[in-house]
Amino acid sequence: MVGIGGSLRPGSQSERALRIALDSAAAAGAETLALTGDDLVLPFYDSAITDRTPQAVRLVEAIRQADGLVIVSPGYHGALSGLIKNALDYVEDLRPDERPYLDGRAVGLAAVAYGWQAAVTTLDQLRTITHALRGWPTPLGGSINSAEVKFDEVGGASEDKAVRTLQLIGRQVVDFARRR
Repeated sequence: MVGIGGSLRPGSQSERALRIALDSAAAAGAETLALTGDDLVLPFYDSAITDRTPQAVRLVEAIRQADGLVIVSPGYHGALSGLIKNALDYVEDLRPDERPYLDGRAVGLAAVAYGWQAAVTTLDQLRTITHALRGWPTPLGGSINSAEVKFDEVGGASEDKAVRTLQLIGRQVVDFARRR
């Protein structure tokens, strides 16, 4: 399982949320890989350019091999971050594959934003993008208001419900991958 998320700030609230979901997936038996922050600093996606940076190759190959993904984006001004959107644009490189885009893969989604409106609209955009890429969003998605919930360095948060939601998202991705 590949986790994509966070921001350029190491240990951001969205990165911590991602790690909770991935830790839950690992506890359910999945091998996990987190691609965050500097791992996602990529040139703007351009399908005409075929010579990819090492970071872009690593991202695309990780997704190609994955049976599931967890994507957590910060919400900026009511939308997902450009960092996450650009990383997801690289999924286009999987178009010619036998299993194109995110076909047949479960995708757990969560958004962390300073306010409910941005958290909810960001989650909705992540679901729309996942559908466009032929992925299967998990039944549960997470909208987390970082004005009310703070994640700590050890895998917890100030609100148990947020932790339980992220853990369930991680387990749902694993469960779907096993059934597939």
